[in-house]
Amino acid sequence: MTKGIVAAGHQATAAAAAEMLRAGGNAFDAVIAGLFTACVAEPVLASPGGGGFLMCHDPAGGPDKLYDFFVDTPLTKRPDDDAQFFGVEVDFGPARQEFHIGPGASATPGFVPGLFAVHRDHASLPMADLLAPAARAARDGVLVNPFQAYLFAIAAPIYTHQPDSAAIFAPQGTPLRQGELLCNSALADTFDLLARNGASLFVDGEVGREVARQSAAQGGHIQADDLKAYRVAARQPLQIEYKSARLLLNPPPAASGALIAFSLRLLESLTADRAPHVVDLAEAMAATNTARARYAAMPQQLLDADVIASCLRDIEGHAPAYRGTTHVSVIDHDGRAAAATVSNGEGNGFLVGPFGFMLNNMLGEEDLNPGGFGQWQAGQRMSSMMAPSIIRTGDDRLIALGSGGSNRIRTAILQVALNVIDRAMNLADAVNAPRLHLEKCGTLSYEEAIGADATAALVARFAKTHGWPLPNMFFGGVHAVELGPAGNMSGVGDPRRAGAVIAVDA
Repeated sequence: MTKGIVAAGHQATAAAAAEMLRAGGNAFDAVIAGLFTACVAEPVLASPGGGGFLMCHDPAGGPDKLYDFFVDTPLTKRPDDDAQFFGVEVDFGPARQEFHIGPGASATPGFVPGLFAVHRDHASLPMADLLAPAARAARDGVLVNPFQAYLFAIAAPIYTHQPDSAAIFAPQGTPLRQGELLCNSALADTFDLLARNGASLFVDGEVGREVARQSAAQGGHIQADDLKAYRVAARQPLQIEYKSARLLLNPPPAASGALIAFSLRLLESLTADRAPHVVDLAEAMAATNTARARYAAMPQQLLDADVIASCLRDIEGHAPAYRGTTHVSVIDHDGRAAAATVSNGEGNGFLVGPFGFMLNNMLGEEDLNPGGFGQWQAGQRMSSMMAPSIIRTGDDRLIALGSGGSNRIRTAILQVALNVIDRAMNLADAVNAPRLHLEKCGTLSYEEAIGADATAALVARFAKTHGWPLPNMFFGGVHAVELGPAGNMSGVGDPRRAGAVIAVDA
């Protein structure tokens, strides 16, 4: 018998979650421990200074719910000429991109209050136990794997911007490389403090006071009142029936769930009795991009029947950024499922005092600020493309999944869902299958393993196409776990983002 299964973006993250399952904890104990450890092992992607979402299925704990602990815009906007907000150029190899960092790029974080809210409602082990693997990993060190080494290399202008950060992430003067040890004793001490003091540490305790002090002194917007006013939102998931399956998706104000649901509604109308062809899928992506631009401020309207019918008419007229996000999925033997996606943007370039972590740079994320930098409205939950999801198939498979990858998150989740529901693939095949993504600029990217016939059909339909010879992190990283109808468990960590899976036996 399997006690539970974990899929995550790093072996250390998965190991921390698995440790809690072995200790008798449930899926929520495991996901909390995994997310704290991700702050150590995946620091470009996860941080106590960021935020995220957790989709919760707890048969013994009430209705399904979505915990929204993403970042809030601060209550007061500092004058632009007084805020420290600036660009740094990041080199991806084939292209260069400007990221925006500085204390003035940080929104009010929700990571810590979010995990404490999930712990209060669903966990079974003491929070100190759940923090222990993260503190131990930070103190003893985590070996840098190839994917994290790549992230450190491209994010070097952010993580070496200040001497105290460079001392952790580039101790020999260059960003940490594969096989080197990432140690962060300051973050270990912070987790020890958090275990003793609770979530108030990040509100009016030592960490919260330092966040407010540093923000005031260095040109940030966050004040003590922002930390005190922050609230985790427990929302009803966006539920959609697609053919024989039921999906739980991230509801508004996040845009991701509505966009995935919109794509599924289109595809169901186009392909009621068959699996979608790659051209059907690409057409649905194109229609979704158009609808996203039209209904950006009102994502709930994407599911109106008239809107879907209009987009279907448009489709029938045709012939057949690397952002800092990571994900953890857990299912336990009692059928509890947790899918959690978190982000720190890329970090704002400044460690919070002596506490070993950076605040987010969400106010500097172009995807999250379509109206332009500095145009945000005060005191609002920011929208997001993160999409932790749960699928219950017609043959009673329970699947928890999510992905990193900015605007590629929704298309990655969509394609894995279609592979599971329409093509009856096992989970590993569904995640590993080649993907495509249509960008808002009109370029259709695809992994060349889709085959010659599919490639020819796409090239014939779309003016701008780009083939990727090998699977690539551009197309997201779906980490997923499954509980089958007979009680069997399986999981897959997407190799596109160095995913890891651990099954825990009874």
